Amino acid sequence: MLPLIERLVPGTKYLLYHYNPSKVAAIVFIALFGITTILHIFQLSRKRTWYFIPFVIGGLFETIGYVGRAISSTQSPNWSTGPYICQSLLLLLAPALFAASIYMVLGRIIVLTDGEAHSPIRVKWLTKVFVAGDVISFLAQSAGGGMLAKATSDSGVKLGQNVITGGLGIQVLFFGLFILVAGIFNYRLRAVPSLRSKQLSVPWQSYLFVLYGASLMIMIRSVFRIVEYVIGQDGYLLDHEVFLYVFDAALMFLTMVLFNVYHPSRIINKGEMEHHERDLESTDSGYAMADQTERITPK
Repeated sequence: MLPLIERLVPGTKYLLYHYNPSKVAAIVFIALFGITTILHIFQLSRKRTWYFIPFVIGGLFETIGYVGRAISSTQSPNWSTGPYICQSLLLLLAPALFAASIYMVLGRIIVLTDGEAHSPIRVKWLTKVFVAGDVISFLAQSAGGGMLAKATSDSGVKLGQNVITGGLGIQVLFFGLFILVAGIFNYRLRAVPSLRSKQLSVPWQSYLFVLYGASLMIMIRSVFRIVEYVIGQDGYLLDHEVFLYVFDAALMFLTMVLFNVYHPSRIINKGEMEHHERDLESTDSGYAMADQTERITPK
């Protein structure tokens, strides 16, 4: 295989892929992401968990991204740039959308348990801070992906890779802080439980573990991507497609399935609102954030 700089010399061919993309693998993950995304759309519309819209969009990104890889697999070795750019950008950005919804779920768990006093960051700011970090990460990765797609020189490719790496670094940083904040909140609430956390019949503790698991998988995927871009175009990771499917596709699919099984609507629902309505009115906890409840009118 020619070094990157030789592939960028006028008159030579720039290889979009360092291997022939697998059609079978792409089709398998189109089906897998398609199924879990359709189920998420059904759960979203049925339970009205609108804060999970970014997560669903992330699932659509994953599905369409692997459609791009499937198309590329039929073009080897004369790949067109359209499907390549589609899969490159959408697969890169999807986890940032997953992260946005995951951040919002923690805020709702804190409100649900009336545990704001145990959170290192006030609920009012928690979602804003982490979603802001996620937006910055998303924009940086988008900009870097655009630079990489349009690059016509070695320096252009390196600039795009550096910007993407910076965006992924921001994502890992905020996920690390998120896990820390969630862990501190969890520890404090277990040490000194709020009255409501003891009265709740829903498994809020299990959902915190779900958040830890999902965050860890996205962090592993992001670290993989950082290493991939740091090593560069001639690195071992970019030369072997299997790593993409093991450290990106599989982990993101498991993240989506995890939230199919442990959908947030199971702990933020109408029944819990009705059960605790008096407490909510007196404490003004803002539990109506769930956007899926209605008040009980006196008969």
